[in-house]
Amino acid sequence: MHAATRHALFRRLREANPEPRSELEYTTPFELLVAVMLSAHTTDKSVNAATGKLFPIANTPRALVDLGVEGVKPYLRSVGLYNTKSRNLIGLSRQILEHHGGQVPHDRAALEALPGVGRKTANIILNIVFGQAEIAVDTHIFRVANRTGLAPGRTPLEVERALTRNTPEPFRRDAHHWLLLHGRYVCTARAPHCASCILRDLCEYPQPSGATKPAGTRPRRSARRGGG
Repeated sequence: MHAATRHALFRRLREANPEPRSELEYTTPFELLVAVMLSAHTTDKSVNAATGKLFPIANTPRALVDLGVEGVKPYLRSVGLYNTKSRNLIGLSRQILEHHGGQVPHDRAALEALPGVGRKTANIILNIVFGQAEIAVDTHIFRVANRTGLAPGRTPLEVERALTRNTPEPFRRDAHHWLLLHGRYVCTARAPHCASCILRDLCEYPQPSGATKPAGTRPRRSARRGGG
């Protein structure tokens, strides 16, 4: 994809949604970290349902450690893999207390050392909380980047590096949100809404007759450690 086309693509996404925001519900950096960690392999709606009950009871590392794994589990039953995530949540909270003074760390290595936190979650925290122009690649972004030709890649890491390299600087901070929402609601895995897509004439994926395209390929599982 030519640089001018990439610029036009992001300009349209910005015009349609000037101030994109995460659909996860949170009020503090720590709440966001918890919500993003819990969102791996489940929907934002399920996470919001769980944290809507959990956060009024315990929304700090100390309160969660005091609640304990068995105390957390009943609040996370709407979340996929809630047994593992309950253990990760308490381990994450304890590590933040012991090594970071109760505050969410601001560097990648420290974030990825937390239980249940992988590169994608770290990128989201660095972007939203600390204002860094990181692009977290989930299934939706992987699909949009490959289908459109914006940043083709065989793995999420390849796509992330291509997006970081090729996204025009004025759009880099919000690129994650725009692409994720576009994949979630327009460029869906099955029966994408190509006829109403604002990017249709810029998209490089072959369009068959009719208004739909075949589903994109799924990302090859990467060898990274940890959660999302």
